[in-house]
Amino acid sequence: ARALAELRTAAALLLSDAGRPAEDVAGLLMLLPAVAQPWMPGVLREAAVQAGSRGAPEAAVRYLQRVLEVEPHSVPVRVQMATSLAEINPPEAIRLLEEALARAGDIRTRALVAVRYGMTCLAVQQAPTGVRVLEEVLAALEAELPARPDPADRELHTLVESVLLITGADEKVTVRAARDRAARLALPPGDTRAQRQKLAMMTVLTAMDGRCAGRTVEQARRAMRFPGAELESWSLIASSFALGLADEVGEALDALDGLLQHSQETAAVWTYVLGLSARAFVLHSVGAVPDALADAQTAIEIIGEERWGDSAALPQIALATVLLDRDEPARAEELLLGIKRPRLDRFVIEYHWYLMARARARWALGDRERALALFLDCGESLKESRFTNPAFLPWWAEAASLLAVMNRADEAREITEYGAELAAGWGTARALGLAALARGVITPGVAGIELLTESVRILAGSPARSVHAQAEFLLGRALLKTGDQRGAREHLRTATDLAQRCGTLALAGTSRKLLVTAGGRMRKMSASPLDMLTGMERRVAGLAASGASNRSIAESLFVTVRTIETHLTSVYRKLGVSRRTELGAILHTPDIPDGQPPGWVIESRWRR
Repeated sequence: ARALAELRTAAALLLSDAGRPAEDVAGLLMLLPAVAQPWMPGVLREAAVQAGSRGAPEAAVRYLQRVLEVEPHSVPVRVQMATSLAEINPPEAIRLLEEALARAGDIRTRALVAVRYGMTCLAVQQAPTGVRVLEEVLAALEAELPARPDPADRELHTLVESVLLITGADEKVTVRAARDRAARLALPPGDTRAQRQKLAMMTVLTAMDGRCAGRTVEQARRAMRFPGAELESWSLIASSFALGLADEVGEALDALDGLLQHSQETAAVWTYVLGLSARAFVLHSVGAVPDALADAQTAIEIIGEERWGDSAALPQIALATVLLDRDEPARAEELLLGIKRPRLDRFVIEYHWYLMARARARWALGDRERALALFLDCGESLKESRFTNPAFLPWWAEAASLLAVMNRADEAREITEYGAELAAGWGTARALGLAALARGVITPGVAGIELLTESVRILAGSPARSVHAQAEFLLGRALLKTGDQRGAREHLRTATDLAQRCGTLALAGTSRKLLVTAGGRMRKMSASPLDMLTGMERRVAGLAASGASNRSIAESLFVTVRTIETHLTSVYRKLGVSRRTELGAILHTPDIPDGQPPGWVIESRWRR
């Protein structure tokens, strides 16, 4: 055994001296009983960097575990290992970072550890703990730095501030302080990575009050002006959210596409799931329901195979939101009630999306009183969080529509005026159109029809296609009540067509029935072959039709090869084909999306 170890050591040294990649050398070092020579830890750490860059975090962790055996008190090794674990095993990453914080000597090292700790706290739902650590570190850093710090210290200070804003925005108990801090800070120019991350989060936090959409767009765009090819994940996440609020959904989707590509290539599984869920919400908001369904179901598939999957909530909420438009309220509610994360009501984003989805599910299932209570709870909780942007979850418009159906329109006037005032301040077409819609449904007679007509006109110029379809339906219904069957048919036909193209089956079916009642005719809604497939099956089928192997599909979607084989078997059965070469003709039928993620290459470098 000793002779074999000596041969392997000699071979590894020869490879290292010859300039071979560190991972080639590390392959031999990993076979040794001990990392005994001074040059070996450096090679293993370099190999870990190479493994991380090719999207193999678990390999990186194995290399670093050997280094930790000989450097048991090393802070840098713990931080490097935690960085690799953060996306695949966040609890273990937190443990290592807590050890690193306890061992970090100088404030600059402690600040760098605190930054990683704060970001990882998001994945384990411990953001307030991260906020406390970051606040302590920031105070100590400010006490240590000179009056005129050098560029490196300024960047470190900005980085700590940016992560403090990110973690502070996660939960209701800390978001007020985060918003107050953002309001006091001067906007950074966005010349460095930390400045762009800080700018992006300041943009989101100040956009919460819904006062200036134009300023929000300008700042979000500036936060995404990366000087090189390397993408910056949190700048993209925050900027895409802000752009979505401001109706700039094309840019929001481009940002999320970039985030997903980058996350896929680096095996950042937690960020990938976050990006998929966020994109599902954006796609849903513009009426791209089939694509939103595919993203949400893909996220669900992934969390089912991850250690941290039980703590996830956003994928389930996203899928439930889409299923409601697919006329599956019972399934949507089952998903929502099955969320295992404790104390969901702590969270600023997830909880309010959850409340809106629960309310819509209750309404669809006939429990109007409970639905109304949930809409109102959502509004109160948003006010508590000081999140009053009318474009984020317009609970006031939903509540007004429900009260109108319940013949309690008078009760809706206060919340309708509240929403209209917020919409006027934000000024986007979606917000203004919803304000007119909410006023229209509670206003009787000609005045109500005029408001609904205004809503249709405004929403037709917005990216919110499914909301536009809803406005057309409500206007058609109002006209039918006045006896204007011809006018009603025009708008109900438009509503049916729009809803069908969006994939909002519930609205399409309701609109079509009312159109027939109004004396109109419209061809029966035809189902495409893809309607039989789940969102994940659509995605797998699209990738298979493009020529990707089962293994590359599995790697690109962060699931096992066996999972892909199961999905393809189901696809073949449902579509009546026997091989992947036959999929193309079905998937590329006009008006049927091919299920492929837009704008990025599917091949992943991830190797576990």
